[in-house]
Amino acid sequence: MIWKPNVTVAAVVMRDGKFLLVEEETEAGLAFNQPAGHLEAGESLIDAVIRETLEETAYHFKPTHLIGVYNWKHLGKDVTYLRFAFGGELRGFEAERELDEGIVAARWLTLDEVKATQARHRSPLILRCIEDQIVGKAGPLDLLVHYA
Repeated sequence: MIWKPNVTVAAVVMRDGKFLLVEEETEAGLAFNQPAGHLEAGESLIDAVIRETLEETAYHFKPTHLIGVYNWKHLGKDVTYLRFAFGGELRGFEAERELDEGIVAARWLTLDEVKATQARHRSPLILRCIEDQIVGKAGPLDLLVHYA
């Protein structure tokens, strides 16, 4: 059997001192996550984070930098995630757009609120990506090369 990690993308968005998270239904109950999801076949990482953010929040996201690449093993599921986290800005909102199945709502939380809700985080990467964004970790998007 060949082992492969699950490749995911996440958008880390800050506006007016608050961070954009999604509240979503999971097997363990309601949880918080960044707008995030799996890379689809043939899709670039940048296209994936734009798509996932729109589908989960109704916001149009423009990635401006790569915050980091995170390798995390979910021990409870024996699954490894390889997460590409992007910083960027919002470029519009579709108020009437229906959100992905399982997404309860997009929420804006302060850093203190994000820390206070850690027990409901889908993964420890949520706070880590926010902290990395705050300290200014940023790589250029041209580090990522997509051959179609």
